[in-house]
Amino acid sequence: MAVPHDKLPSGWRLPADPSVTFADMRRLGGNPARIIPALWAFAGRHPGQRVRYLAESAWPGRPAAEQQAAARYEWLVNLAFAGLQASILCLYNETDLPAAVIDCAHSTHPVLLSEGMERDSQRYLGQKRYPDGLDDPLPSPPENAAMLAYDTDLRPLRALVRTAAQQAGLDGSRSMDLVIAASEVAANTLRHTRAGGVARVWHSDCELLCQIDDHGYIRDPLAGYQRPAEGLTGGQGLWLVNQLCDLVEIRTGRTGTTIRLHMYRP
Repeated sequence: MAVPHDKLPSGWRLPADPSVTFADMRRLGGNPARIIPALWAFAGRHPGQRVRYLAESAWPGRPAAEQQAAARYEWLVNLAFAGLQASILCLYNETDLPAAVIDCAHSTHPVLLSEGMERDSQRYLGQKRYPDGLDDPLPSPPENAAMLAYDTDLRPLRALVRTAAQQAGLDGSRSMDLVIAASEVAANTLRHTRAGGVARVWHSDCELLCQIDDHGYIRDPLAGYQRPAEGLTGGQGLWLVNQLCDLVEIRTGRTGTTIRLHMYRP
């Protein structure tokens, strides 16, 4: 079960049952890319048993970038658990959420349940493509974003991100997390493409953003969701990036890949 903690009734306590796990969705799913790995880990602790998952990933006031990432996750969860023993129920409060969020839910969920009645979603698009809007290009960085091209040496990129993080007021550990995450993404450019990439860094009042563009193509839509094998020291890539950053947005196609890293400012 994963819902925003403030949605729980006053005095509610987690049942004393090792087969039941509760998570505050604002923490677990702040970066929605962390949810599927958590579900896989839970299923792994209960082999041969049906997993039942109840969650609320959309709530009023959730930042637009987070909400779009949550909608992408809810499309991906069908792929992640295809063929596995799992019952998954996603909660939406129609009276509090924008119509666009509800409309998107109709296209990411194969079955709808409302007022006790279950029916097939006529707008569900299957797993062949993202629903309209969920894979649109990200908004362009501002013109004043710091920009750096890289092709072999990643030290200038690390220095750029480190300086930006310090100027944005991130503490030492979060500054280092963003430097590591940006370096992992850029290292993937050098590892998997024949050309370099471009990094851009900027900040708003509430967050620091680092975007990396290259000519690579990520074929697996679940890339970065699988925890690396124990003892593996390299190749953690997108998995590590998702653990370190407050939000990660990915857009990929035959012409290239954009990965945008978000770190919220204090």
